[in-house]
Amino acid sequence: MPAPSIRARVRAEMIHEIKAVARRHLASDGANLSLRAVARDMGMVSSAIYRYFPSRDELLTALIIEAYDALGEAVEAADAACDRSDLRGRWHAACRAARAWALANPAEYALLYGSPVPGYSAPDDTVAPAFRPPLTLVGILRDGLADGLLTPPADELPDEVHADLAELAAAVFPGLPEALLARGMAGWTQLFGVISFELFGRLNRTVPHRDAYFDHQTGLMADLIGLP
Repeated sequence: MPAPSIRARVRAEMIHEIKAVARRHLASDGANLSLRAVARDMGMVSSAIYRYFPSRDELLTALIIEAYDALGEAVEAADAACDRSDLRGRWHAACRAARAWALANPAEYALLYGSPVPGYSAPDDTVAPAFRPPLTLVGILRDGLADGLLTPPADELPDEVHADLAELAAAVFPGLPEALLARGMAGWTQLFGVISFELFGRLNRTVPHRDAYFDHQTGLMADLIGLP
């Protein structure tokens, strides 16, 4: 494959720098980004930045995809480092990796899981990156089921929920029983609920021993799912 042209390399470097400056604005100003402010910090006229990102929404989308991919890589790497048969160990490792990434990147986490950005609607490009953490967590369940290490719970789902999860399982998690998928999704939402409570200050003055509390909560979800 031929090396990128000088023009392509310069463009890639500019895009990288724009995103770096935008991330600093996320940390100081939240997700309500201003392309003019980013351009000003880079010493550019505001019209020049539109050659790289035609709108604020395109810049937000780039940051969201990059953040989801970084979070997904962290969770996947933690899971991959564990013994494949240690389902509970894999679960805890993946959950801890998600929390560690969030604490290290609070502005990016808030962009992904905080309040919706007014006027912004995430495009389909963000869907696959967003699925990386839950795919890893549900992958633990699928492996346990395939290896006979995990027994699906009794299916006591309401008819409407069963139908919704059957459609989701067929599209994304083929072969996973709906009742087990429901518990895996409960674990997923609990995971990000606990992380959000910690990151957004909801545990201040109530839970000082955060590491132990987090492990306890993820352990409760492992019990609910039935991880041995």
